[in-house]
Parts: sequence; structure tokens; C-alpha cells
Amino acid sequence: MSEPDAQRGAGLGEAFAVWALCALLALAVLGTYARLPAEELYNTSVEGVPGGFGRALVVVNFPLALVAVGILGLVADRGRSRTVDLLALLAVALCLVVVVPGVVDQSDLDAKWVNAIPGLGVALALGLTIAVARRRGIGGWRERVPGDWLRLAAASVVAVISVPWLFAELGLYADDIPGLGSLVYAQEVTPEPGQPRLRAVHLGHHHGTDGALLALVALALSRQLGRMVRPRLRLATTAYLSLMLAYGLWNAVQDFWLEQLVKRGTVSVEIPSALRPSLSLAWLVLLAGAAAVYAVLVRRPAAEPR
Repeated sequence: MSEPDAQRGAGLGEAFAVWALCALLALAVLGTYARLPAEELYNTSVEGVPGGFGRALVVVNFPLALVAVGILGLVADRGRSRTVDLLALLAVALCLVVVVPGVVDQSDLDAKWVNAIPGLGVALALGLTIAVARRRGIGGWRERVPGDWLRLAAASVVAVISVPWLFAELGLYADDIPGLGSLVYAQEVTPEPGQPRLRAVHLGHHHGTDGALLALVALALSRQLGRMVRPRLRLATTAYLSLMLAYGLWNAVQDFWLEQLVKRGTVSVEIPSALRPSLSLAWLVLLAGAAAVYAVLVRRPAAEPR
């Protein structure tokens, strides 16, 4: 442990903060879906404690399995052993089962047996993070990193647009909170096919929350890219976090635009969904944005804190 910290691989301070945030989200979903009737939620049918655990498992699949893949890049870089590499690859393979069509289906968000596979991947990723931290140390945070002011600005915007979803995750309508009623459109009924009583911001989990979480995670983990000592792993992790950031921002903005502007009647043009990869203009723009982020992050990959 005598070698300089920057030469031992990426630090895991941000990774542990991300794991804590993921745990809070899963617990909020579990509690909300366990106590509320299915008719007040979205595309779920199982109620009570089984429904809460089931919906939390689906959240562990999406978005938490995607979060875990980003963390594993830092873990493998810090672990620097064949065993860690093999277990990290296994965890990535398990987590990425979530991208297979039907594993997580927006039209049916009750848990299925297949959801256990990405769940195991997330559990393995968490276990590896803890094991590597115990063996090689956490490595801490980078106190100041070039671009932090941009990260903070982006994170602030994401936090502001996430306010309605944060209340919904807890089973509350944001416009019931004094001072927010005139700002947030939440419990007005805006029917959709098959959902005649759907609210503008339904109670429970939203894909806008998923997008916000993925964006915040990418911003946080990217702070450690300059400490990564394995060049190819650093490039792969940079590419993945760039895509995660672009994907997260798109889905957060798209959901906010739909719920707070289109449903309110302020605008009539919708931002197209990009939840699933497709041959579409939305994904072309999203990938272009990811490429731009990658170009910025990779330009000074080993920059030291200022």
C-alpha cells in the first residue's frame, strides 16, 4: 500500500456513494409498492409485500444492473487480478441480460423468474466492490477534478426536474406539498389507452427516475477515469459512461417534457422515447451525444486533480 494512490487504480469512493443511492431507491420502491393498491400504480398487479419485493427486483434489473456495469470498470481497474477480472466479466454478463427484450417490459412490471439473473449480477458486482475495497483500500474521492463545475451544473438540472418523481417514488403527489402545487403538474388525470385513471405523474417508479439516476451515476463515476491505470479498460469504461450519461439525460428530459409540458398542454410536440435501442432518429441523436461526451472525457484521460 505504499505506492501512490493514483497508481493503484481508480478509487471507489464514488462507487460506494452510488451503491448507497441505489439502495435508497430500491427501499423506496419496496415500501411504496408494498403499501399502495395496484390501481394507483403503473402496470403492476401484485399488491402487498410480495408486490413491493417484486417491483424492487425489477428496479434492481433496470436501472441498477446498468449502474453495476459502470461500477465494475472501476472495480476491475482497482482490483487488478485475474480472479477479479473473471468475476467482473461474469457479473457484466449477468447484468446485461436486462437488455434482452421481455426481461423488463413496460407493459408488465411485475417480477418474473428471469429477473433473478440480472439481480444476481448486481449482487455479485456489489460483493466485488466490497471485496476489492477491503483488499486494496477504497482509494477515496478526488477532491477536485477538471470539469467538476459542468458535472455540478448538469446534476443540479437533473435534480430539479426529478422533484415530481422523487415524491412519486415515496407514494406522494408533489403538488400536494405546499409551494409546489403551482409549479408541478402531478395528480391531474391524463388518461392513456388502458389507463383511464392515469395521473400526469403516477405514484411509484418512473423511467424519468431511471434516466436521472443513470445520468447522476455517470457524472459521479467519470471523476475517477483519470486514475484508471489500465488503458483499454479505461477507454471501455469511458465509452460506457458516456453512453450512460447520454441515455440517462435523454430519458429524464423526455419524461419531464411529457409529464410537465405535453400533459399540461404547454406544448404539443413530444420528445420520442428512447428506452429501447432502435433504428431511429432519437437513437442517432443519442449516440451522437454519447460520442461527443466520450471525445471530451478521453481527451485528458490521466489529468490529475487541480
